[in-house]
Amino acid sequence: MKPEKKACEMSVRELAAYIDQSVLKPEFTQEEIKKYIQEGIDFGCKTVCVNPASLDIAAELTKGTETKICVVCDFPFGLSTTASKVIQAEQYCKRGDIFELDIVANYGWIRSGLWKEVEEDIKAVCDVCHKYSTEVKVIFETDALTMEQIKKATEAAIAAGADFVKTSTGFYTGGKSDGATVEIIQAMLEVAQGRCKIKGSGGIRDQEHFFKLIDMGIDRMGVGYRSTPVVLGVSAKDAANKDTY
Repeated sequence: MKPEKKACEMSVRELAAYIDQSVLKPEFTQEEIKKYIQEGIDFGCKTVCVNPASLDIAAELTKGTETKICVVCDFPFGLSTTASKVIQAEQYCKRGDIFELDIVANYGWIRSGLWKEVEEDIKAVCDVCHKYSTEVKVIFETDALTMEQIKKATEAAIAAGADFVKTSTGFYTGGKSDGATVEIIQAMLEVAQGRCKIKGSGGIRDQEHFFKLIDMGIDRMGVGYRSTPVVLGVSAKDAANKDTY
């Protein structure tokens, strides 16, 4: 949705509300997970996006704050059976503290044109998450897809009841790694026409790109822990000092 004012006119807190701070690297130690979740909270990010194994840490740190929990599911490949995805999603959502769940679509199916199967797979996860009032973001891994496949996948996700469509996992190694380009976000916005929200992820590393996507009407962005202070223009130390902004 187009914002009421331009990104360059927004406060740091208003800008941070666009961010899911990514804390997803599999090699992170427990201390690193705590550090980067806490930084996401200090920045005022909408959510911290974590792996399921980090949910207890995230719950402890975000309790009583405005920052919520986003958990990834069947990440980063999306190749579990539909039944397994549903079990995973239910396991996470029934905790009662999951604000959003990011599920990876089977993008091999998308590339194969199996649209019925793609829609049914997404719908099964959406149905279980919505029982718990958890919104679902569907990741397509757009770097693996053509523009036509991205457009058709967006329609399939909307038909399945997805709350967001999302570009990337940030872990794709099969080719280019452009992530949330202006061209792809524009295509998603044009197809969605307000029927679902748009999340960009991957390649959002500078303020110019971040501001451009906000002004286009993007709803959320996945930003890595290193890039959050860059796109917000404030240091982690300053963010921890709430009087700074």
